[in-house]
Amino acid sequence: MTTTADRGAAADRAPGGGGASIERLTATEIAVGMPLGHEPVPAAPDGPAGQDGPAEGARAVLEELTAQALRAGPVVVSFSGGRDSSAVLAVAVHVARQEGLPLPVPTALVYPDLPHADESDWQRAVLDHLGLADRLVTVTVTDQERLLGAAALASLDRHGLVWPAAAHADALVDTVAPGTRLLTGEGGDEVLGVRRVTPWTVARAHGRPHGARHLRELAGTVGGAALPLGPLTSHNPWIDAPPWLRGPARAALRRHVAARARTPWRYDRATAAMASWRVPSVLARNLQALADDRGVRWHHPLQDPRFVRALARDGGAWGFRGRTDTMRFLFADLLPDAVLARRSKAAFNGSRFGADERDFAVGWDGSGVDDRLVDAVALRRHWLGDRPAGFTGPLLHQAWLARALPREETR
Repeated sequence: MTTTADRGAAADRAPGGGGASIERLTATEIAVGMPLGHEPVPAAPDGPAGQDGPAEGARAVLEELTAQALRAGPVVVSFSGGRDSSAVLAVAVHVARQEGLPLPVPTALVYPDLPHADESDWQRAVLDHLGLADRLVTVTVTDQERLLGAAALASLDRHGLVWPAAAHADALVDTVAPGTRLLTGEGGDEVLGVRRVTPWTVARAHGRPHGARHLRELAGTVGGAALPLGPLTSHNPWIDAPPWLRGPARAALRRHVAARARTPWRYDRATAAMASWRVPSVLARNLQALADDRGVRWHHPLQDPRFVRALARDGGAWGFRGRTDTMRFLFADLLPDAVLARRSKAAFNGSRFGADERDFAVGWDGSGVDDRLVDAVALRRHWLGDRPAGFTGPLLHQAWLARALPREETR
């Protein structure tokens, strides 16, 4: 008997158009909204580009990873104006000028209907600093990225259920020419962020704790409770699981959170361990599998295992005093300090949920999702709320796919 989950996994490990393989999530991971656990980290490849011995610092590794893309060019940098994409753009420009390679093209997605996604002031500041004020390319996004829009549904029909759901409709991939190398700042929030030891590193630098909040952070890190937010940005998984998760899914998420909270105490060991988490590796593979249809190649240097290992070595046991300190260590010569130290972030989830998604939720009868893992009533209520979480995209697609199957086959 064919089920919705079977249909989503029908092409498991099959090429996504140009050779990259799609990695399917388990039913529990679909409910949670992300891959769980870890996997072995591949060894560094042979040759100079793959060397990451003790003498190589993270900045040098990042420059080499960026140079690989530039040499294969043309290169477009997915540039939001945030810290991570700004850093990747700055490194790419620096390497291109050093090696006499064509400059990367910063390309920004513009969301006229989403005021919280406006990063134009930050973009101008970065581009002026880098001498690229006249090179920005913009792509206006209205409904191209909707999870149930025409592009997403065509890709969903071709590829089946894929995580992340947003990969089915990427306005940037659909805009650039075949053969383009796309550089991103993906993974920066996690890789360049804080670790369990970070509050203690701050106390060590100051000689004492500074304030009640810092004292709470110091105490919290002993049990792992003070870790930063992960990818579930509309809910805080470090405090509680989303209300639509049931039994096994809720337990699986809590085990995952507990494992993340019990990362090694030392900065270098905790950072090196990040290279084995499945989220970045599955993300890279699946984005590439879908981009193969367009002849586009993704590069995510900040989550490349070689960069992660090099940053671990640079940080040593104590690491850095926080995200801004890490950014300054790596990029102080390339970007204004205001960019390195900024704390604000744009919000883009609104580009995925609109009238079509709301209409579907209004008429949805709860079929398609696994009711052992998901409370359909609570999930529907969330979809009809003000800010549906992007990580519920796989469940939305799972429910949509069930429409094409006889009702008895979705059980």
